Amino acid sequence: MNRTEFIFATAIILFVAFALGWFANWLVHRFTRVSQSDVGELDRMTQELHEAEETRDQAITYLQQREAELTNQLNQTEAELAATMEGLREARQEAEHMRAYIERQSAG
Repeated sequence: MNRTEFIFATAIILFVAFALGWFANWLVHRFTRVSQSDVGELDRMTQELHEAEETRDQAITYLQQREAELTNQLNQTEAELAATMEGLREARQEAEHMRAYIERQSAG
């Protein structure tokens, strides 16, 4: 094999390697290419996710407000209950004093 044949053989081998590399690259891009419909679907899913997150945030805010309202109402009810119980206790004591007074007046 002389020098010219060696150069041609090397050039052919390099060209074949280049062609195989280009074809492999084309195949990879062909199978991994994202279609326009896929991009549209991803955009739609992104929008739906964003809307779902906003709805979730609104629900959390509503629940926090409702919890605060119910906690306030519970505290007011407990305060009213405590006041009622105190009033009942005082009324029982007063009734007991009145019974004792009436019994003393009846006996004496």
